[in-house]
Amino acid sequence: MLHPSDETEFDHAVIMVRDRLDELAPHFEEQGFLVSDKSVHNLGSCNRLIPLQGTYVELLGWPPGAPPARKEIADSPFGLEALVFRSFDADATYARLRDEGFAVNPVQALTRPAVVDGREMQASFRTVRFAEQPLPGIRMYFCQHLTPECVWMPTLMAHPNGALRIHQIEVRAAEEQAVAWRLGIIADARVEEVDTGWDVVLGNLRLNVVHDDTALIPRLGRLVLEYKDGVRELNVGV
Repeated sequence: MLHPSDETEFDHAVIMVRDRLDELAPHFEEQGFLVSDKSVHNLGSCNRLIPLQGTYVELLGWPPGAPPARKEIADSPFGLEALVFRSFDADATYARLRDEGFAVNPVQALTRPAVVDGREMQASFRTVRFAEQPLPGIRMYFCQHLTPECVWMPTLMAHPNGALRIHQIEVRAAEEQAVAWRLGIIADARVEEVDTGWDVVLGNLRLNVVHDDTALIPRLGRLVLEYKDGVRELNVGV
């Protein structure tokens, strides 16, 4: 289902719902998305997924009334807050980022229960996370899927609203060129100037870095999806 590419690919976008996953997930179902059942990770966080072609949107949080179990998400604001790039070899990704001078944590195992075609499985991932985010304002990490069948289930990808894939993700920055080049180094991707600013060109979508005088610290902007009838911004609504 996932095949190595010459270009770094985008894996998934994270929408932070903090301790309100049960309350806020129906907002996406009402928009015509199929959303996976809630799962709890071995690290204490919980999520529900919107699987798309080659990518997905993760609704991420923690159980109500419980403190966030993962330090790196404890202060994350509501809404679109993280970019996750795909790795096919977490050890090699770790080595590349370390050699580039980034502060990276050792490769970490992440698991959660999943039910695939009525069979209970353990969804397993290897992640490369930063000890210090290389671009303040945007959380990023890399994810290697050991069990992609636990994410991209055909029964969850026939969205009634016709959603197909992530088309583009907007990054807003006061110094858009510098931020785009920084993202290009992090993702090991080429960068090119476009009419709207600068694009970081990934194997399956583009990150569009646009000028915003108010974004002295870079922030994520619009998450644009491709539907059967065109492209439009996802209503994050949190």
